Amino acid sequence: LSSASFKDFFISFAYLCWENMDYTVMDKKTFIELLRDAVSGFDKAISTEDGDWVVKGFIDVYKNIYTISSDTKVISKIIELYIFPKILEFATKNDLEIELTKAQNYYPDITFKDKEGNLFAVDLKSSYRKDATHINGMTLGAFTGYFRERNSLKNITHPYNSYKAHIVLGVIYDTVPNIDERKSYTLDQIDEIVSVIKNFQFFVQEKWRIAIDRPGSGNTKNIGSVSKIDDLVNGNGTFSALGEDMFNDYWMYYLTADMAKKAELPKPYYTSLSEYKQFKHID
Repeated sequence: LSSASFKDFFISFAYLCWENMDYTVMDKKTFIELLRDAVSGFDKAISTEDGDWVVKGFIDVYKNIYTISSDTKVISKIIELYIFPKILEFATKNDLEIELTKAQNYYPDITFKDKEGNLFAVDLKSSYRKDATHINGMTLGAFTGYFRERNSLKNITHPYNSYKAHIVLGVIYDTVPNIDERKSYTLDQIDEIVSVIKNFQFFVQEKWRIAIDRPGSGNTKNIGSVSKIDDLVNGNGTFSALGEDMFNDYWMYYLTADMAKKAELPKPYYTSLSEYKQFKHID
């Protein structure tokens, strides 16, 4: 072959290999689908066949086991630690780098980065069932600070605008009543320890799809979530039919009573979606 013919052959061969290469484009939709597939098996990793939490308590150097507190913050942190190996497994399988939050008050809990440098923010959230259809509630992150100053690095791993998606990896569970937290056990008694939570359900949704038009609790500056379990799992929040742009605009200019007072306003511009539409002259 002449050098020109060999060059043409090489280019054609390389193009054929590229066409048939098994390459996954890591856009937002693909990332969410892959993460959903991964978390579908998380419940088996942290629960027994009966649905009880496999974590029974804390153990000291004398091999005494102490029942875990039913405090939601304690439970949430232990769940995070326990599923982290599964998250690492997901990242390795999909050629993703992981960057953890720098401090407790930073957002997000985990940053995933693909081979092309695309960033995906994943926040771990958990809540207990109030009844068969509703949870106690979740907060979805601040609507001030980095949420409004979207090129800022204050309390956030990367600027908010640099993420392709802002995603919630949620955990729902049942609490077990009448746990005596004062009691201790030996290793031989481990089967006697009642798990403080059970019946786990994981879901993955974009933050804006499960948000409501009110703060998470009281006068806090955190976005609230829907409380109906079906709405969380299926992404049927207040803004789900209106789009992410309206969610962003609503929360970027939302004011609590204290914020309005500091801005020397008689009252907030709006406190609900219906008032927001009137304020913005939206049908």
